[in-house]
Amino acid sequence: MPDHESDLSALQLRQNALSRWDNEGGAGPHGPQTNSALSDDRVDVPPLTDAELVQLRVRVIALENLMISILAEASDHQLQLVGEMASYISPRPGFKHHPLTIHAATHMINLVDRARHFRSRTK
Repeated sequence: MPDHESDLSALQLRQNALSRWDNEGGAGPHGPQTNSALSDDRVDVPPLTDAELVQLRVRVIALENLMISILAEASDHQLQLVGEMASYISPRPGFKHHPLTIHAATHMINLVDRARHFRSRTK
């Protein structure tokens, strides 16, 4: 029998973690994280080369396929949890929806759908 208190604390932990996301993600508990070294003009980050962008795309494709294979073996509860997390992604009060964040949530749902399709083919 599931423990209601542990379910509640798990939900609260998940909500706390996701609430730290800013519109594009990665914010700290009090807003976007800042790094004084990165704020200065002292740090000069060169733009990515075409080769580096291609490598990033290849890695993202590989990671997506790895996630699909992992999700294909996940329990129904875990798949439902991913859907809940995707639906929870929203801006903090006073902020507007960012198209990339909305697209990321949609992409999470698409990964789960692709995993479910793979599950149905292997069982």
